[in-house]
Amino acid sequence: MVLMTEMKSRRGIYLLPNLLTTGALFSGFYSIVAAMNQHFGSAAIAIFVAMILDGMDGRIARLTNTQSAFGMQYDSLSDMVSFGLAPSLVVYQWALFGMGKLGWLAAFVYTACASLRLARFNTQATSIDKRYFQGLPSPGAAAVLAGLVWFGSSYGLIDGTTIGAMCFLVTVIIGLLMVSNIRYHSFKEFDLKNRIPFVTFLIIVPVFVLIAIEPALILFFLAIIYAISGPIYTLILLRRHRVARKDAR
Repeated sequence: MVLMTEMKSRRGIYLLPNLLTTGALFSGFYSIVAAMNQHFGSAAIAIFVAMILDGMDGRIARLTNTQSAFGMQYDSLSDMVSFGLAPSLVVYQWALFGMGKLGWLAAFVYTACASLRLARFNTQATSIDKRYFQGLPSPGAAAVLAGLVWFGSSYGLIDGTTIGAMCFLVTVIIGLLMVSNIRYHSFKEFDLKNRIPFVTFLIIVPVFVLIAIEPALILFFLAIIYAISGPIYTLILLRRHRVARKDAR
């Protein structure tokens, strides 16, 4: 009787975290549909919504002790759609379409790098330092492309078809950063259950206010800052390592 109960429990899936993952998957799918209909602002917003839901499902699973191998694989497939396929198709429709083969080649490079990044993360999930990501995480890469499209389409300051060359370079570089060995801070040590300094809270509140006032500009700016933080941090580590080697001599 106990064995049958255990078998039944293993056949089921946890509702709450997988429901959030499904929401992220739907956001990524909607982003692709919106881009196909030339609604680039909505497409970019949907990617950011997917980022929020993707960040919530894992934390909710850990808080409620509902982690599972199924949830991990489902989350990875959802990430591939929302952060691997959707951003490349959105930026392709917005800026790279007029470049012909070079345009879809850049979009494919990004998508391929995102898939490789996710595959590497899945195989190294139990053996790497949880404080850092190896390579730019796919949500961070998606935020750069989605932020660029949202900023340009919302303010009318940038026409995607006139900056195709820049978007080509950004798409390829961001894709390559995902499969690089550059370290990025994961922020996974930030526990929602723990207390934080009051000063930290005072810093977080104005950030949310700025995002509410100018979401496209601020989110794009934050995405760029995070994307370049990895190379800067890596250069600092290399410099420290060289200094330590000289001192050892």
